[in-house]
Amino acid sequence: MAEYNVLTPLTEEIIDKLQAGDTVYLNGVILTGRDAAHKKLFELIKEGKELPIDIKGQIIYYVGPSPARPGQVIGSAGPTTSGRMDAYTPALLDMGLKGMIGKGLRSKDVLDSIVKNKAVYFAATGGAAALISKRITQCEVIAYPELGPEAIYRLEVENFPVIVVNDAHGGDLYKQGREQYQIR
Repeated sequence: MAEYNVLTPLTEEIIDKLQAGDTVYLNGVILTGRDAAHKKLFELIKEGKELPIDIKGQIIYYVGPSPARPGQVIGSAGPTTSGRMDAYTPALLDMGLKGMIGKGLRSKDVLDSIVKNKAVYFAATGGAAALISKRITQCEVIAYPELGPEAIYRLEVENFPVIVVNDAHGGDLYKQGREQYQIR
C-alpha cells in the first residue's frame, strides 16, 4: 500500500496509480453533495439539462457541514454514508465525475461504474469530523443554497486524508479486509 499527495482535479494518470488501501492526501478543490443535491443533479441529467456545476474530473465529498464558528472556515465536516447516493452515482460518473469521498459500502452498480469510468471511491474517517475540518482552508456554497448544509459547496483542501476503498481496477479494500480476516 502506497501513500500519495494528489492535486485535484483527478486525472486518469493519477487514478490509474491508485489501489485499494492506498493513503491519499488531497490538495486543491473538492465539491460536496448529499442526498438532496444528488437528487436535483440526477433529475437535471434525466431531463437532459445542464448541471449547475462542472463535475468533470471532480471529487464529491458526501458531507453536510455544520455552520462555522467565528474565526473558522467550516464547522464539523465528517463523511456521511455513501450508499444513500448510490442510485444517482452511476449517472454522475458517466458525466465525468472521477472521485467520491464518504464511508461505507457501495452497490454493485456503483462498483461496476467506477471501473467502467476509471474513477475512485475514497473513505474519510468517520468520527473525526472536527479534525477533518481543519484540512479545509476555504468553503463557498456554489449551488442549491436553499438546501442549507446539503447545498453543494466548493472546498479548498490541504492534505485532506482519505483511503482508497474502490479503485479503477476493481480493487475493494472492504472485500480484501474480510478475506484477510477469514484467513486468520
